[in-house]
Amino acid sequence: MSVCKVTFGSEPKEYEIYDFILKKFYNLRFSNEMKSNFNEKAKNLKRRQREIKKELQSKKFLKKSEEILKLQYEENKRERKVKTKQEKELEKQKKFLLKQEKKKKKHRGR
Repeated sequence: MSVCKVTFGSEPKEYEIYDFILKKFYNLRFSNEMKSNFNEKAKNLKRRQREIKKELQSKKFLKKSEEILKLQYEENKRERKVKTKQEKELEKQKKFLLKQEKKKKKHRGR
């Protein structure tokens, strides 16, 4: 399942949504295919009731699309973190090489 988030104004009309889908559907950026854990094997009735009660008490309701959007956000966050770390390391390496070059220029005349 893949999802895409689009924010309309307050209470869009059906014809506005339909028009949007017809005109801009192919420009939307959908998430990568992800599997959700909703399709689980049937469990014992009492166990399911306990799990439902526990979820209701924790107030953690996520629809499939919300769950996938959350997973996509976390994945993008990890990718951004890795990219930023690489950029910082590259910048640090450039500064180090620049300092080394300056040291060589200073001592060249001796």
